Amino acid sequence: MPESRNVDHKSKVSWNLFTGLYFKAGGIPWSPKGLRPGTCYVGISFYRPKGDKIGLMRTSVAQAFDEHGNGLVLRGQDFSWDKPDLTPHLDEEKARNLVELVLKRYEDEMKQKPIRVVIHKTSKFWPEEGAGFQKALKDVRQFDLVAVRPTNEVRLLRAGKYPPLRGTRFSVGGMQFLYTTGFIPALKAYPHGHVPSPLQIEHHMGDSTIETILKEILVLTKMNWNSASFASLLPITLKFAMRVGEIMREIPSTREPLPQFKYYM
Repeated sequence: MPESRNVDHKSKVSWNLFTGLYFKAGGIPWSPKGLRPGTCYVGISFYRPKGDKIGLMRTSVAQAFDEHGNGLVLRGQDFSWDKPDLTPHLDEEKARNLVELVLKRYEDEMKQKPIRVVIHKTSKFWPEEGAGFQKALKDVRQFDLVAVRPTNEVRLLRAGKYPPLRGTRFSVGGMQFLYTTGFIPALKAYPHGHVPSPLQIEHHMGDSTIETILKEILVLTKMNWNSASFASLLPITLKFAMRVGEIMREIPSTREPLPQFKYYM
């Protein structure tokens, strides 16, 4: 119903519809500024294949973006996971295979090898995962493995009636936190209906400084071409890896999914 609180305003619906059509027709709505040339940004997520009643089998999804915001969608191998109370993790072989698949597809589509690779996950990197990713990235000049997850465990309280500014960074006990939502001075508004929570950032290993990692995450939160929002909580690498998983559930395992990002908007 139009009066429902869950229905977007007509302006938002129009924005999402025509921006999506523009991109599907070959246009680029906007491009990020400040991302390193030759970098491949990868988001890894998991989903349950359709018809999985027991929940033992999950599939990995990799969402890869270049510094211009062009995206690729890839589906990894099925694997067994018998710990339903824990976030899924890949073993060394499957972690290596997944990233090698990303690198091959990136080179096939972009006609060049990436100079740098940044991998985002919403969970910590287990030792075997890190070892597999490292082996796959041995020929890449630079790489970074970054765990990014929302948290309600730590929050800042700002004097006044507005929440912390978007882009606020702080650390507690060596752990880094970043507000990707919050008050936006340029808009003179806080365009969200809830108290903002920061992202907890863990730079597991890599070649870049934490400042570079945080700046890139902030930029990637503004790369959602399928939304009228100023920015998202999560970077596009992870946000769309999760969303695409919902679509991947409907694609049979015998059919190779199309890699172009435009088919998933």
